[in-house]
Amino acid sequence: MVRVTLGGDIEGFTSLGFDDHVKLFFPTGSLGEDGQPEFMARDYTPRRHDPQAGTLAIEFVIHDAGPATRWAEQAQPGQMLQIGGPRGSFVIPTDFDWHLLIGDDTGLPAIARRLEELPAGARAVALIEVDGPDDHVDTGSAADVTVNWVHRDGAEAGAPDLLSQALQRLELPRGDYYAWAACESLVAKALRAQLIADHGANPKWIRAAGYWRRGAVAVHDVIND
Repeated sequence: MVRVTLGGDIEGFTSLGFDDHVKLFFPTGSLGEDGQPEFMARDYTPRRHDPQAGTLAIEFVIHDAGPATRWAEQAQPGQMLQIGGPRGSFVIPTDFDWHLLIGDDTGLPAIARRLEELPAGARAVALIEVDGPDDHVDTGSAADVTVNWVHRDGAEAGAPDLLSQALQRLELPRGDYYAWAACESLVAKALRAQLIADHGANPKWIRAAGYWRRGAVAVHDVIND
């Protein structure tokens, strides 16, 4: 993962929800019919916005080379990047008895941001899938947080059972909770069903999203059933 901090013309930028997404427009290296450079849009989480400093941090998961990975790997001070959004924010209250956050590498920036923004006195459990121990990141928080790392250990990203089995093994706290999950689309859909069927989750208090889908590009699925 690579964090790139953007500056420049971002006055008035607002991101109220930890899982907001902005569109980043990357040059493709090709010219359109009008002779102008063409761009390709991808969705990313605003990891940290500092309005006083005028900066916006974006974290890129480095994977099979696409336009975003290529740009992030070579990003240098002075280069330009266009951003758009977020178009709106879905703000999840913090006053539940506790919070459950589940994701893979693509959901990690939003999870880390949520933990960072939870107040003292809140309680959260995070379940995060990464390649291995070297991919752990600091998840500082004022809240009472338990982070459970799930290692692929050579398995393919988006394997259907890793997060599901890890969730089944967890001893979850009692009380009303909000569950949030973002990962491969089919995995996120299965996790939502598992939470309802096996872990007493209220369907109204679940937000699940596919931040990517195996065999597809530029996917953002909101899962409601």
